[in-house]
Amino acid sequence: MKAYLFPGQGSQFLGMGKNLYKKNNLAKKLFQLADEVLGFKITSIMFEGTKDLLKNTKYTQLAIYIYSVIKAKISNNFNPDMVAGHSLGEFSALAAIDVFSFEKGLILVNYRASIMQEICESVYGGMAVVFGLEDEIVEFFCKKDNGIVVPSNYNSPGQLVISGEYKALKRVCYSLEKIGGAKRILILPVHGAFHSPIMEPAKKKLKIFIKKMEFKKPKCSIYQNVTGKSVIKSSDIKKNIVNQITFPVKWKQSIKNMIKDGAISFTDIGPGNILLNIIKQILKNRI
Repeated sequence: MKAYLFPGQGSQFLGMGKNLYKKNNLAKKLFQLADEVLGFKITSIMFEGTKDLLKNTKYTQLAIYIYSVIKAKISNNFNPDMVAGHSLGEFSALAAIDVFSFEKGLILVNYRASIMQEICESVYGGMAVVFGLEDEIVEFFCKKDNGIVVPSNYNSPGQLVISGEYKALKRVCYSLEKIGGAKRILILPVHGAFHSPIMEPAKKKLKIFIKKMEFKKPKCSIYQNVTGKSVIKSSDIKKNIVNQITFPVKWKQSIKNMIKDGAISFTDIGPGNILLNIIKQILKNRI
C-alpha cells in the first residue's frame, strides 16, 4: 500500500514553487488562483520573499499548503492508499484527497494561520527539540514545572518536541541538560507555543469556523495527528483538526500504525524530505 506524507512548518525554503510555476500550466493556474482567493500575492512571498518574511506563521502555513497541494494535483502518480500530514500538513493532505477544495483549504489555512499568529504576538512562547531521551522522562519534567510547557510533537524514538511559555520551556530544557542523557536540546527558531494549551483561544475560534464548512468523505484513510490512527469519517476529521491546535502531534504513532495497516512505501509530497528522514529513524528503532 502506498502512503503519502505532507510536511508542516519548517519545511519551507526560499523560492519555493517558482520552478513549478514556470514549468507546469496547472501549477501556474493554481498559484494564480491562490493569489486571487487570498487577495494578495502569496506567490511573490514564496518566489522572491525574504527568509524572515517566509518564516512568519501567517505566510509559512499558506506557502507550504499551496506548494504541497499543487505538487499532489500535478502528479500523475498521486493515487494514495493512505495519507498523513504533520501539523499544518494535515490540511494539505485533506485538500489532496478532496475532503475540501484547494480554494476552501486556502481560506481555512489562512484563517488558522492568522488566529495562531495573533497568539504568537501576544504570548512569548517557544518550542524545543529534545534528542536522545525517553518520552517518559521529558513528560515528567514538563509536568513538574509550574508553568505551561508540554510535549507537542512525538516525532520519532528519541526525538520529542516540547512547547510552552518561553521561561517555562527554558527551565525544562535546563533541567533536562542537568540530569544528562540527552544527546542534544535545540531551541527552535519560532515564536509560538504550537500544540500547547496556550493556543486554546485559537482552537475555540477554529471550531466555530470549521463548523460552517462542508467536509466530503476522503478518497482514502487519513492518519490524524491527534489519534495517530486511521480516520475516514468526516465528522471525526473535523473534530481532530480542531483539537490538533492544542494537542500533541502523534507522528511516530501515525507512521507505526500506517506500517501496521500495510504501508510499504512512503512519499513526501511537500517541500523537502524532513518527514522521510524522521521515518528512517522510526524504522531504525523497529529493527
